[in-house]
Amino acid sequence: MPGSTNGSNATKTMGALTLGGLVVVTAYTVALGSNGWLWFGWVVLGLITLGLVVTTRST
Repeated sequence: MPGSTNGSNATKTMGALTLGGLVVVTAYTVALGSNGWLWFGWVVLGLITLGLVVTTRST
């Protein structure tokens, strides 16, 4: 199914963005101190990624 391959690529991209975001937020926290908005944004990105993973696996 062509749609499932596209969903898989989107899931991998979102996963990479989420992990990259974690690295950036962690580096910012170590260098300049904690920023709650950055962590909140990362959690939201993680939840979106998790939702994408769940919906692509269910179809």
